[in-house]
Amino acid sequence: MKKLLALPLSIILALATTSLAIAEHHEATNQIGAGGRPVGAAWSRSPVYAQHGMAATAQPLASQVAIDILKAGGNAVDAAIAANATLGLMEPTGNGIGGDLFAIIWDPETEKLYGLNASGRSPMGRSYDELREKIGDRKSIPFFGSVPVSVPGTVDGWFELHEKFGKLPMRKILAPAIDYADEGFPVSPVIAYYFDFGLKRFERNMGDIEEFENARATYFENGAPKAGDVFKNPDLGKTYRLIAKKGRDGFYKGEVAQTIDAYMKRIGGDIRYGDLASHTSEWIDPGCVNYRGFDLCELPPNSQGFAALQMANILKNIDLTQWSRGSAEVLHYITEAKRLAFEDLAKFYADPDFQDAPLEWLLSDEYGKERFALIDPERAMTAPAPGEPKLEGEGDTTYLTVADKDGMMVSLIQSNYVGMGSGLVPDGLGFMLQDRGALYSLEPGHANVYAPNKRPFHTIIPAFVMKDGGPLMSFGLMGGGMQPQGHVQVLINIVDYGMNLQEAGDAARLNHDGGRKPTGGDPDLLGILNVEPGIPADTISTLRNMGHNVNVVDNGAMFGGYQAIWRDPETGVYNGATEMRKDGTVIGY
Repeated sequence: MKKLLALPLSIILALATTSLAIAEHHEATNQIGAGGRPVGAAWSRSPVYAQHGMAATAQPLASQVAIDILKAGGNAVDAAIAANATLGLMEPTGNGIGGDLFAIIWDPETEKLYGLNASGRSPMGRSYDELREKIGDRKSIPFFGSVPVSVPGTVDGWFELHEKFGKLPMRKILAPAIDYADEGFPVSPVIAYYFDFGLKRFERNMGDIEEFENARATYFENGAPKAGDVFKNPDLGKTYRLIAKKGRDGFYKGEVAQTIDAYMKRIGGDIRYGDLASHTSEWIDPGCVNYRGFDLCELPPNSQGFAALQMANILKNIDLTQWSRGSAEVLHYITEAKRLAFEDLAKFYADPDFQDAPLEWLLSDEYGKERFALIDPERAMTAPAPGEPKLEGEGDTTYLTVADKDGMMVSLIQSNYVGMGSGLVPDGLGFMLQDRGALYSLEPGHANVYAPNKRPFHTIIPAFVMKDGGPLMSFGLMGGGMQPQGHVQVLINIVDYGMNLQEAGDAARLNHDGGRKPTGGDPDLLGILNVEPGIPADTISTLRNMGHNVNVVDNGAMFGGYQAIWRDPETGVYNGATEMRKDGTVIGY
């Protein structure tokens, strides 16, 4: 590890100020700044260290639930399920059992990394032509209402994880979330912000939402909950009890499936009992790319995880440490690598049951060098394009990570996609159905084009880092297309610039938006390079002169939500970090 480079004073001052105090060029204000720290960057805080177990989630009470499960004899998988169930109650603005789940697990017993794809499929009974008829002359699938709803995969994902690795009975694992659902909990500030944002967005899109009274009664009876309000969801508690008692079949073949079927028939939706009853998750092998001695591991399509691997494969061809972390050169190379990787993402990433992607070629060192050679060190590319295989033939989310005393580590991400989801809450179930189906393409022949019983392209991706064949870090960074870029920025902060786990997440980020999309449509090939106020003014000016369309954003919402746990290979001691842009915390014991 190299020594942490001194960051420019402009970064430290800008990160310390409030969003209201930040002007376009980050001029000094009379707002009070950060206090001093005896060690580490002034704009960050200390990671948490512990020996026996650790949990990092986006809500402090969910982190505590995970630790309680570990102390009760559960392992990291048990604790991750318990935390995820609690987050589905406490952070419904980003996740819940109406959505999908992906996970990477390090199992110390078999000394192997496992991947789970628990994403749902489109309705079997709705054809492409029928979908087009429903949406009329729209060029993309709407985010709200029944049209974008795909089968929820989360509960099946829980039981796949539990059957393979779990120790405690599911009734004990779900008990804390059930208690909180019945008794209530105080809403935390960032989640309250997203409740308000979500309600306003639903109200702007009521024309697409066939039925909203259930959602209003469940979440917005007195308007959007505010920070500190005690929120209850007894309907969700009832559903969790049913799942705890009757298992997977209680959701996919019993009362829950029957309720969803009847609700969809009533409002004119297309998901049916048979879609739920036939749903299955899939165990898959993560793919890994070596970046300066560290193996970054991600899940393959239909998720976008391999975009992070492609970015790392491109960037390892340049020594970024010749410049400071806040320099225009470093941000330029990261941005251009993202743009190139996402061009391939838009062309190739889709449900592998419908179309194979040339994954081995996309992750090859040779192709990484080829793509790196396209980057002009002084100018932004005007029209990046996907690669051509040299072969024969052919966001809102929650992320959590848990580690236990035996060395098992779980990297888990779960989402309803845009905000809270579709706006549809089936009668009496207490959760909202996802809108992940908005991510299909409508272009015939596209790898991700809509088809019956097909998994959509997925933005949510857990991540893992290995070192010398052993587990090192479970981490993730939620937020749509921000996720692969965020994974790579965190990796660079740690590997190239020697930041500790907390600093690596607190440092200012970029989020490039643009280029071709997996949903098709007319692309903005240059796109917008969004940066946080902690990026120096001189860097922003230089990037603009290089041709980038730079936008300074003083609201951290678009830059993701990070959690991480690091395991010392020699001592087994964990240290963890969580996102300052969210409500969460990391707890160890």
